[in-house]
Amino acid sequence: MSATQILLLIAAYFIVLILISYFTGKEDTNDAFFKANKSAPWYLVAFGMIGASLSGVTFISVPGMIGGQQFAYMQGVFGFFVGYIFILIVLLPLYYKLNVTSIYEYLEQRFGKVSYKTGAFFFLLSRVTGASFRLFLVALAMQYIVFERLGIPFWATVVISILLIWLYTNRGGIKTIIWTDTMQTLAMLTAVLVAIYLINEKLDWSFVEALKSESFVEKSRIFFFEDPNSTVYFWKYFIGGIFIAIAMTGLDQDMMQKNLTCRNNKEAQKNMFTMATLVVIVNFIFLSLGALLFIYADRFGLEIPMVDGRSRTDLLFPEIAMNQNLGNALSITFIIGLIAAAYSSADSALTSLTTSFSVDFLNIHDKPLVEQKPLRKKVHIGVSVVLIVVVIIFNLLEGNVVSNLFKFATFTYGPLLGLFAFGILTNYQIKDKYAWIVALLSIILSFGITNIPENIIGNYKFHWEILPLNGLITFIGLILIRRQ
Repeated sequence: MSATQILLLIAAYFIVLILISYFTGKEDTNDAFFKANKSAPWYLVAFGMIGASLSGVTFISVPGMIGGQQFAYMQGVFGFFVGYIFILIVLLPLYYKLNVTSIYEYLEQRFGKVSYKTGAFFFLLSRVTGASFRLFLVALAMQYIVFERLGIPFWATVVISILLIWLYTNRGGIKTIIWTDTMQTLAMLTAVLVAIYLINEKLDWSFVEALKSESFVEKSRIFFFEDPNSTVYFWKYFIGGIFIAIAMTGLDQDMMQKNLTCRNNKEAQKNMFTMATLVVIVNFIFLSLGALLFIYADRFGLEIPMVDGRSRTDLLFPEIAMNQNLGNALSITFIIGLIAAAYSSADSALTSLTTSFSVDFLNIHDKPLVEQKPLRKKVHIGVSVVLIVVVIIFNLLEGNVVSNLFKFATFTYGPLLGLFAFGILTNYQIKDKYAWIVALLSIILSFGITNIPENIIGNYKFHWEILPLNGLITFIGLILIRRQ
């Protein structure tokens, strides 16, 4: 596809998003922006949340993982499922009972204002970082595919992307996101299924034949029990996956804000169970695509794309989709899926960050009614600028995007995990003014532990298990500052 055709496709996609925004954003109120008036259909929320949970990380990088760890990622996905069930049973009833707008309001009711602000701050830090990593990954792919050919610098690509997100989320907020997420999830899944079909056709296989082929079997091992020191060891991935799901969904305003748009707790629980099941199926499909991409590359002598002298397996999918003459259907669906991947998480992050900062730090509900909407809109613009700056900074950093994303999240979500666990599992109060110190020390200690030279700790490599360890350190710290 030519650069002009790609730009026209992007323009058409955003026209659709803006039309959705027009119809869903007619009621430009804070209640619609923050909670969608608690009227969203649960099945629509569930399907849309798939796209938000997958984002550009899954769309681009998960297929690329096959080269280094086969299907080991599925071990973590099984952990996600268990974590989602915990959210369904424990957290959703709690949030609906308290009728919160921001889930961190629970911490104020349970411990006090400092704990509340600490939890909200770590969400802001986590979500800004996570959303920026995801947007960076897809912006990098867009730059690689089209904008570099047009001479558009990376920073301009980022600014345009965030500006477009701001444009269609400015009025409807979460009410608009529920519908756009649904469309974006459908776009991503369509791109993957089209890619699987066309690659199998090129390899002269049916999908069932591909699954049974020797090449696929060699690349699709799921369970790894042999080496506890390895990053793909089953119990590291599985237990880490449980806590990743609890922390990055159940304790994350971005994801839970969507759940809280359902009419009641029962419908929210239906939504969560449906999402949990679909996440397992969809991730297996993405990994299957990854195996087929590597098989295709081996069969036709295609080299892994290089960027700045480094091999980038996360660019294998765009390379094959755009440059291997598999047909316009794949190129078109890939571009649409890539755009959807970029914005399915970034748009909801922009909305949730606006919600959290407005509610948790500016106490927007305490302001005069006439000031509330203008204040929300100013915060929305401010958050957009922050995301632009952070994504541009990430472009200057090195390292695998997926591992960096989850590694950073294990540190910043750890204090949230410890605070909520202590609140739910114990009856103790704490000396609230020290809560932020405990959270900060937890991150410092966790960071120090993970940076102990491997030869000192028996060549042990940390993975997602650093999240529950971080949460445990926070929990112990809260015990030390407890009071009856």
